[in-house]
Amino acid sequence: MVYCTAEFKAKEGKEDELFQILKALEIPTHKENGCIEYKVMRKINNPFAQGKHYGILFNEIWESVEVFERHCQMPYIVDFFEKECLSEIGLVENYNVNLFQ
Repeated sequence: MVYCTAEFKAKEGKEDELFQILKALEIPTHKENGCIEYKVMRKINNPFAQGKHYGILFNEIWESVEVFERHCQMPYIVDFFEKECLSEIGLVENYNVNLFQ
């Protein structure tokens, strides 16, 4: 198995809109073969958890690196990154995707 964390920092005032778009990605992703977990969540303030973060996080578990890479090439994932992360008019100010074993 491989584990992915994907963090997203929304542009100012766009947090709710971005979260809803990311939440909608859960439905088709859960149908993908090899997806074990795919959950988007928001950081909450807590005095015992003061780490730096972009505010929105996907916690993902995949059966293999190959399955994860296939997910990354799904049209709805490619479309999201092109529209929201790479375009100047997208909702994402910054993002960070990491894969762990």
